[in-house]
Amino acid sequence: MPRAAIDVTDLHGWGRLAFDATLGLTGVVEAMHREIARAPGILAAPEPGPARGIAGLAYAQIRGLTRLLRWGFDAAFALRAPPAGERTARSAEREAVRAVLNGVVGDHLAATGNPLAIPLRLRRAGRPLVLERRALAAAIPRAGKRILVLVHGACMSDLRWRRHGHDHGAALARELGWTPVYVHYNTGLHVSTNGRELAGALEALCRAWPARVDELAILGHSMGGLVARSACHAGAAAGHRWPGRLRSIVFMGTPHHGAPLERGGSWVDAVLGVSPYTAPLARLGRIRSAGITDLRHGSLLEDDWEGRDRFLPGRERPRAVPLPAGVRCHAIAATVARASALTDRIVGDGLVPVDSALGRHRDPARTLAIPESRRWVARGVNHFDLLSDAAVYARIRRWLAQ
Repeated sequence: MPRAAIDVTDLHGWGRLAFDATLGLTGVVEAMHREIARAPGILAAPEPGPARGIAGLAYAQIRGLTRLLRWGFDAAFALRAPPAGERTARSAEREAVRAVLNGVVGDHLAATGNPLAIPLRLRRAGRPLVLERRALAAAIPRAGKRILVLVHGACMSDLRWRRHGHDHGAALARELGWTPVYVHYNTGLHVSTNGRELAGALEALCRAWPARVDELAILGHSMGGLVARSACHAGAAAGHRWPGRLRSIVFMGTPHHGAPLERGGSWVDAVLGVSPYTAPLARLGRIRSAGITDLRHGSLLEDDWEGRDRFLPGRERPRAVPLPAGVRCHAIAATVARASALTDRIVGDGLVPVDSALGRHRDPARTLAIPESRRWVARGVNHFDLLSDAAVYARIRRWLAQ
């Protein structure tokens, strides 16, 4: 069996991440060492700062040596870096691993300039589109007047729309004549950050599209639905033209009002922070990305997180954002149960409860204005089955054919 080619850029990115992890873990161990050495009461407040004496000097030397090695590592790869614009072939497995990594720590990757960070791109068949008229005409020879934009969920990529041999975008192109365009983005960044970038990309896409754009529709899975809503808000605020062409949005398993698993993660942070002996371990929970913490309550705007501690338990709920005016919005929820109100309310599709996916809320002011005729629950289906279930596709097809 032939050996897979080594991707030098990926190797550089993983190496940098290993150095970052070493520095982070050193900080956790030093903090625990400091607390054990001073022997505080079990519920005393932790003491900030480095360890004292010889131990503090040792930890400082470890950090200094790690930074020196990282500098040498970066310098070596700078000499080996491929020319600007050179594309490296990536396997589906490599893309999947990179997507998960970006979902978990993508904000850190972007902030540190790690080459593993995924830039937001519009793609087809895994290849980025150049948003210039001639380039688009060459890449999409049969570009139609109806564009379908597919936005994937957290820890996923545009390639994951194909599941069990089915791709909603390809099927809708074949049966209804839509031209699908797939968004590929770093799901570890804030939803509002990705929303703003997507709004700009869609404006450029519509301006450069080789045919007249009569209709635009968005299909968003999971976090992708939140990014789509954020993009609509950002596009309207910026005076973009593309929101005026947007006719339909279909949300699939989108946590409009949050996901319980992320809220559970925030309470783990709080419990670990009770004692000075376990407080350093809470740092491990804080490595999860900004995009993941936005899923706690379905945050869409920069105002929801700027100047605030995103890990703080009981953080105030985000500002309610209405659905874009004049757009037919549809919501599909899934539940693993065939018939159970309790499972629908708590478990839902395994990640998102049914009410959250349908935009329903106990507070009427937060309930999204989606008519019941445009809400639908897929039973016996989990969060990822939404991408391939035949009944789900039939419902999407019916809505987009109207």
